[in-house]
Amino acid sequence: MKLTMLGTGCAVVTDCYNTCYVLSENNKHLLVDGGGGSGLLHQLKAANIPVNDIHEIFVTHKHIDHILGIVWLIRVIGQNMNKGTYQGEATIYGHDEVIRILRSMSETLLQTKVTRFIDDRIHLVTVNDGEEKTILDKKVTFFDIHSSKDKQFGYCMDLGDGKRLTCCGDEPYNEYELDYVKDCTWLLHEAFCLYSEADIFSPYEKHHSTVKDACELATQMHVTNLLLYHTEDKHIQNRKELYTKEGARYFHGSLFIPDDLEVLDL
Repeated sequence: MKLTMLGTGCAVVTDCYNTCYVLSENNKHLLVDGGGGSGLLHQLKAANIPVNDIHEIFVTHKHIDHILGIVWLIRVIGQNMNKGTYQGEATIYGHDEVIRILRSMSETLLQTKVTRFIDDRIHLVTVNDGEEKTILDKKVTFFDIHSSKDKQFGYCMDLGDGKRLTCCGDEPYNEYELDYVKDCTWLLHEAFCLYSEADIFSPYEKHHSTVKDACELATQMHVTNLLLYHTEDKHIQNRKELYTKEGARYFHGSLFIPDDLEVLDL
């Protein structure tokens, strides 16, 4: 399985795209979040992932830097369905608030020639805490991260052979996620900034964590591979070096600080 980071930044970045990514295996793709706008289409093109090849999508929560790109994707998928170039169906998963907002925005902002496919070939599917789905031919369990801000879901994917990938959304781990995070093979976790610069970026006020916090968590949870995203972009040119250096002090597994459009083998 491959993971393509379409974007790695937090909400207000200008030097990279908002955090979202694609998991791919056997010519199937799962898009997780969409970023804040039509830049999603640019990132997919740059990653050589055709929109017409995306049939499954998961949106973690309703914040604009995660959900607005999905509206653009619905528009393009619907237009391509009209032209006969999009084969099959598209399924978008999310908790009840996400699905309600996507439906409302689509019906309000998009033309009837696109929205007529919603509930026909574009399926908006509500998932509940602990619910399982088969995606990319693998068991995926969605879970409520019990966000301190707005309702948000993460997921845990069974990769086979005892390996698991867990995505905690864009907020710090809490105890509700223990069964999904502990001993996982891959942990995808936010790290807003360096701990050494917490006084500059104020991550805790934004309900985010630092590189140090995420790495200490991964050590405590016996995580094998840790991927950090949803960062500030003031250090974009040397972010990988700086974050890796700080993280190595607290986590001795494999630490990944990807750039936009970087591809990882899982």
